[in-house]
Amino acid sequence: DAICNFVICNDSSLRSQPIIFNPDFFVEKLRHEKPEVFTELVVSNITRLIDLPGAELAQLMGEEDPKLPGANSTASGFFRSLMSLKRKEKGVVFGSPLTEEGIAQVSQLIEYLHKNLRAEGLFRVPGNSIRQQILKDALNSGTDIDLDSGEFHSNDVATLLKMFLGELPEPLLTHKHFHAHLKIADLTLFDEKGNKTSTPDKERQIEALQLLFLILPAPNRSLLKLLLDLLYQTAKKQDKNKMSAHNLALMFAPHILWPRNVTANDLQENITKLNNGVTFMIKHSQKLFKAPVYIRECARLHYLGSRAHTSKDDLDLLTSSGSKELQPLKSQKRSRLDSCHQEETQQRTEEALKELFLHVHNMPDSAKKKKLIRQFNKHPAALTPGSDVPASPAPRRTRSRSFSGLIKRKVLGTPVILERKSRDSTPEPVRVSKENVQLLQKCGSPAHMSQAKLKSLEGQKEGSCRRMRARLLSKDSSSL
Repeated sequence: DAICNFVICNDSSLRSQPIIFNPDFFVEKLRHEKPEVFTELVVSNITRLIDLPGAELAQLMGEEDPKLPGANSTASGFFRSLMSLKRKEKGVVFGSPLTEEGIAQVSQLIEYLHKNLRAEGLFRVPGNSIRQQILKDALNSGTDIDLDSGEFHSNDVATLLKMFLGELPEPLLTHKHFHAHLKIADLTLFDEKGNKTSTPDKERQIEALQLLFLILPAPNRSLLKLLLDLLYQTAKKQDKNKMSAHNLALMFAPHILWPRNVTANDLQENITKLNNGVTFMIKHSQKLFKAPVYIRECARLHYLGSRAHTSKDDLDLLTSSGSKELQPLKSQKRSRLDSCHQEETQQRTEEALKELFLHVHNMPDSAKKKKLIRQFNKHPAALTPGSDVPASPAPRRTRSRSFSGLIKRKVLGTPVILERKSRDSTPEPVRVSKENVQLLQKCGSPAHMSQAKLKSLEGQKEGSCRRMRARLLSKDSSSL
């Protein structure tokens, strides 16, 4: 519960001190309050990086018992029997399951070794067995030990630390995680053609180990962090102690990673992978106990009530902590773009219809033109561009009448019928005969002539006809 509580300090002397911010606060809070949700979140991202078959995944989740190499073997060597007998003698610290009390006792050894990293052959050279037994009994009894008194040598303490790890009921990295560590060792880079190479993919290996360490039991993770930090500092002084990261991995891989009650023959195929895996952990120990950024963000959003991003791919879509507020803005922008696109499409459609309508309107009179115009008139809203171009109907054609025809009908006594023009129709010009060209020039176009003028013209024409008849009669009479 202490992980989730806030402590208010009223000491004025401490108010000026810098505030320590733990970026993994929400991660630890989620792990503590909702372990099932936390485990599912982490395991889903582990399976994204490494391929775990169904049985191995079930073992990682604790749903099945781990199937370890050498478990079904009938061979029983002296080494295996000796190791099993040692673990039957359980003490308060040594040989017991890992507890916070045991870590507190062993941390004294780790703290002492940090001060004595220059000893040559540290963790390789064995110490004195009598002094080691005295120290072991003191730790099991919970007695305070003064390691700086000079009674114990650094090699005694280093050997006792390995002994403590070797007598745990299961390795520090647990049996459930064994197959996952083998798969992490196989993570390599790909070439341009997509084929696997022999070059390790360090970034993916670090990410997978970060996730795997998150689901370790809390005591195991705490002690592992203390141990790998010690080994990292030891390897940094290898010019003095002659212990590189690889040499240290050879010393500690059987105690923290190898399954219990197995021999080197049982792990013959994988022993190199396991040793190289521990070497990698030592070299990159300063990065392995930080939760991946997307796990931090997911845990934080879980408690802030926002939508949780459960993987690295989801985090790539998250540009800032205010992504929830950006979503409506993105949708509004998308809707505006869609509306603009629709308006542009509609405008182009109307322009195309206008061009088509003008083309039909300018076509010569024909049955095809009339048919197209009827189609436009049937769908005025969809096809007609609107009031920009008036859809005027085809003009009515009036029957043309020449003045010669009118004169003949007048002379023969046929009444002249004048048709009234339609108000909406456009009158067509009247065809004029050659005989009346001069008369038309004097009086203007008959299409624009009033009825009174037309009657006066007819009277003039009738008078000229009468005079012509009189002349013809006078000629006939003179000839007679």
